[in-house]
Order: sequence, then structure tokens, then C-alpha cells
Amino acid sequence: MTPRGGFAVAELIPGPPCELCRGEGRRVVERHGIRRVGRCVCQRLPDRVALYNAAGVPAKHANCTLESFRVELARPTWVAVRRWTDSFEPGGGQSGLILAGEPGRGKTHLLAAVVRELVFRYGVAVKFVEFSHLLANIREGYDRKEGEARLLSPLVRAPVLAIDELGKGRGSDFETAVLDEIVSRRYNAQAGPLLATTNFPLRAPRARRESDSLSTMVLPTLSERLGERVWSRLKEACHLVEAAGDDYRITKGKA
Repeated sequence: MTPRGGFAVAELIPGPPCELCRGEGRRVVERHGIRRVGRCVCQRLPDRVALYNAAGVPAKHANCTLESFRVELARPTWVAVRRWTDSFEPGGGQSGLILAGEPGRGKTHLLAAVVRELVFRYGVAVKFVEFSHLLANIREGYDRKEGEARLLSPLVRAPVLAIDELGKGRGSDFETAVLDEIVSRRYNAQAGPLLATTNFPLRAPRARRESDSLSTMVLPTLSERLGERVWSRLKEACHLVEAAGDDYRITKGKA
């Protein structure tokens, strides 16, 4: 994997021509007197490389894998993600996955690693987006008078949609409406799994007091941030994981 143009890109290392198709990429197979032409098995890896390069994984996370994650910093989180990935069944009505926790817990690393696994292990197409960039792109599309269907269709139709930093932003009505539309359309269309990371907690970190204020840095819960309608559907469709452990950035700095 190499960074290119802000995104992670996989590159194929040229090898000798396939002995089955002699490098043509197609094979003629005859069964029960019927001849069929199809793609050779040697095209599986190139096809999956193309899928990965179209996913939009940020260049910073080009080398993020489940194996490279520092498991000792957040073993329960890693185990939950590993189990979800190992049990994945393409087209099998798989639940989604949401990783929620404070910054520096390796959530984006794990999200990028899962995308990599889904593409190369299962051959599934994934669309990776960062929430604030997604909103900016949609807002720009509206400014260009592009239709809502054209702007949202790639997000709704993606076999797997991965959203990094879900809920990031000002929490405006526009942001809530966009997310509601995406989640609702995928929910109603029974589209594939939605994966996400968020810094907002799944539950209140402690009992709220009247003295709590913005100065105490008490974040709203994810349900409060997204609204009950979106939260209800995400709860039903996704496996929720609290990403605990040490702050990787601080730990790395000390090291």
C-alpha cells in the first residue's frame, strides 16, 4: 500500500502470465456440452485491488491492518472487531459496526483495517468517507444545483459504507438531515452494513448534574448528538462497541 493523492492505493507487482488463461484474463469453460466464457481466477486480486483503490481510505491509514494494531492498548476492542470481521458473510444480512470512544483509541485504524479485510478477504466493495468531508461535499453539490439523488446515491448504494468520525461538526439541522437521509435510505433499502467511528459516547460517562457546563467537557451521548430517529435505526442495525484503553497518541509520545 502506498499513499497517493491523499488516499491509500494498492499496487500489483507484475508476475508471469497465468498458466490457465495465458494472460488474457478470460477462460472458456465447457460443462455438460455448454461453453461459457468468464473471468479467470487470476483476475481476483486485480479486481480487489481496484475495489480497494476506489474505497477512498485516507493515505494516513494506508498500512493499517488488524495485525499492526497495538492490541495491548485496547484488547477488548480489537477482539470485538476481529470477531465481527471473521463472522462476516457477503450478502448475508450482516449487522453493521460502530466504534465509540475518546480520541486516540485506535478507532480509525481499526475501521481502515476492517475495510481492507472486507475488500481483500471477501471481495466486497466499500465506500470510506470522513463525516465532515462528506458534509462539505454534499453542501458543495447543493451549491452547484446537483440533485439530492445524485449526491446521496453512491452512499446509499454502497455494499458497505464506512463513516469516520460520525457526528463530527456543529450538530446543525443540515448535518442531522443529511445523516438521517443516508441512514433511512440504507435502512429502508436493506443495503449492506454501515461501519462508523465516533468520539461521542454510547452512554453518559457519569450522572449529569445541573452544574455541568461546556467547560467540563461533558460530551453529549451519540443518541443525543444524532437524534432519536437515527439512533434507533443504528442501534437496530449495528453492533455497538465501546473503544476503551489508553490514548495511543500519548503512549506513542512517551515512548
